[in-house]
Amino acid sequence: MEEIERKFLVRELPNLDEAKRTEVRQGYITHPTDAVEMRLRQKNATFVMTFKSGEGTVRTEREAEITQAQFETFWPETEGRRVEKIRWSAALPDGLIFELDVFEGALAGLVLVEVEFDTLAAAEAFQPPHWFGADVTDDKRYKNKNMAVNGLPD
Repeated sequence: MEEIERKFLVRELPNLDEAKRTEVRQGYITHPTDAVEMRLRQKNATFVMTFKSGEGTVRTEREAEITQAQFETFWPETEGRRVEKIRWSAALPDGLIFELDVFEGALAGLVLVEVEFDTLAAAEAFQPPHWFGADVTDDKRYKNKNMAVNGLPD
């Protein structure tokens, strides 16, 4: 399965009254220098293991829901490679869904927003709303795996 996604800094917070709030903690089993990414993620009471590979807008992504016991078995292996955030999800006026991440802990103060697309052409044609900031899709400093190890980008 491919993930087609663009990521942006946030210029100003939008109205989140209609947004869904999810507490997220995620940790990386693989190290930052590994060619692929294996991630554990807890979203409220749901637990997922994710494999990702590739760079930029289009990446390979595979996910499998796991039990809390399986999550807790591997979670210690992510020590030193974790992020915590509150994710707000809602629809943009064009019907696309945004996921706005307000980071906590060592990354507190950082706010990013992501939008997924069905096609690369749709991703390239996307006109972000005024509250989106700079496009950081191709900036490796803003990859969650990198920030989990290295902290806030300079």
